[in-house]
Amino acid sequence: MGALILTAAFAGLNALAFNHAGAMLHFSDGGPRTTTPERLGFLARVEVLLTGVNIPRPVSHGLPSELAPDCRALSVPGPSGVALASWYCNRGNGTPLVIFFHGYSAEKTSLLGEARAFLDLGASVMLVDFRGSGGSSESYTTVGVHEAEDVAAALHYARRKLSHTEVFLFGRSMGAAAILRAVHAHGVQPDGVILEAVFDSLLNTVRHRFRAMQVPAFPGAELLVFWGGRQWGFDGFEHNPSDYAASVHCPALLMHGGRDTRVRLIEARRVFEAIAGTKELVTFEQSGHESYLSNHAVQWRNAVARFIEST
Repeated sequence: MGALILTAAFAGLNALAFNHAGAMLHFSDGGPRTTTPERLGFLARVEVLLTGVNIPRPVSHGLPSELAPDCRALSVPGPSGVALASWYCNRGNGTPLVIFFHGYSAEKTSLLGEARAFLDLGASVMLVDFRGSGGSSESYTTVGVHEAEDVAAALHYARRKLSHTEVFLFGRSMGAAAILRAVHAHGVQPDGVILEAVFDSLLNTVRHRFRAMQVPAFPGAELLVFWGGRQWGFDGFEHNPSDYAASVHCPALLMHGGRDTRVRLIEARRVFEAIAGTKELVTFEQSGHESYLSNHAVQWRNAVARFIEST
């Protein structure tokens, strides 16, 4: 009898984890988005644990002119028929190009402020919607695994179609992880990378989400990572930016918030320490998992200007 109860409980946990993974990785057609774990009350946390989250497909209704009057839309061909919606603002063929990649459940306009800051520095910019987000095709995410193919496609497009002296890749959170995986798994060779709030492993970042819900992370986090990978054909336990980072030989600027509870500073340091090339880590002590430009404009602008000028 006891064995049957344990077996039934284990099967139930796996079923819940499978459904949660599907909800986290498949964007819904609409409805209210589940609020952040930190803001959920007790009953809401119980409901989410039983039914999963609802994350509507990230959309944007803006126009390229929001970035700059001369900005234009591009469609970048991705792998397996994926089409990546992008905005491109050219400041001249002799200028460096910075390609931007957003975070989980976001889309390209979440980085408009950062893109405008680089325009002010004289760089050209390109904002890319990952598959499943904004104007791109599909309705799913893999938290940086298959998005690494989108990074490779965007850089390949820029090298072939756009004439710039240097190409830098800028990524926030999932976007940063996708950049590191693109370098490691797809052999992309940018002239430099700028990474904000990068996590060291998918398992750790899922564990932190459980802790934010004020529930034990084990074994839920492990089951969620396992089933998420199974649904999309990858091993979630091997999705580790701290491992990918050893393949980075170009100059790298890492920026991280000292109060980030989603990705702890010690985890970002693991990524930083693994990078093989010239590197700098800038910490914003009063920031969490959020835009550093919004909270520390002068420090952020000085860091990126110094990086661009030195490479």
